[in-house]
Amino acid sequence: MGLDGKALVLGGGGVTGVAWEIGLLHGLAEHGVDLTDAGLVVGTSAGSSVAAQLLSGVPLKDLFEAQRDGGGAEISARMGLSALARFVVAGLWPGDPARGRAWLGRQALRARTVPEEERRAVIARRIGGAAWPRTRLLITAVEARTGQTRVFDADSGVPLVDAVAASCAVPLVWPPVTIGGARYVDGGVRSIANADLAAGSDRVVVLAPMTRSVRRSGRPAAQLATLGARVRSVVVSPDAAARTAIGSNPLDPVRRRPAAEAGRAQAAAEADRIRAVWSGVTPG
Repeated sequence: MGLDGKALVLGGGGVTGVAWEIGLLHGLAEHGVDLTDAGLVVGTSAGSSVAAQLLSGVPLKDLFEAQRDGGGAEISARMGLSALARFVVAGLWPGDPARGRAWLGRQALRARTVPEEERRAVIARRIGGAAWPRTRLLITAVEARTGQTRVFDADSGVPLVDAVAASCAVPLVWPPVTIGGARYVDGGVRSIANADLAAGSDRVVVLAPMTRSVRRSGRPAAQLATLGARVRSVVVSPDAAARTAIGSNPLDPVRRRPAAEAGRAQAAAEADRIRAVWSGVTPG
């Protein structure tokens, strides 16, 4: 089977990751690089929220200004050391990775968090009631009890807001999301970007607020390598200025504005290499 089309992969990274990705997308558009014409968009965690907004028809400038307005209705949170430790344990689980994910999922089912409906309402406000777009959109989540990956799309029969809420359900921080009688946690538990779902595309751009994963196989660069030598790809992550703007807590809505502005500023340095991949033309 031949390769065809362009894929945009949007990775996880909390509310600051949402802001940085939207800022970067807006800045790239200002430099003549429009990533909204992708034939496939893959969204994981924060990236699922960005994807839903990006494909909603709302102008990027308006999405960017919404990030600059501040925290809005977002709920402030922090991932404590205990939660981080359990993420590491799940990632290092020997043998079948799904068993490690299931262990973490069971911890999430027992965790005390805000009510599920309260969190869902935040996601609904964030994506503005968007419906599944015409562009092919894949949103990842992990079934909490089994650790199995679920990929939602327009044919899954699941409302977009529920798919995004599930993909953004950081274990031990936010409540697992109920869909069809099952409970789901963040798609980033499987991979921070799930770039391997772009298989079949010949050009892939990955925007990854976070690139580290306990399992090397879950990192964007490693997953892109599995797609084959014919695939042209690029991974963009926050530069030094953006990392400073984002700060140490990706779940802090106060950092949305500086993260968005840093993403927009970074676009100037990234535009040429992204354009080269997206256009399929090697720069002279």
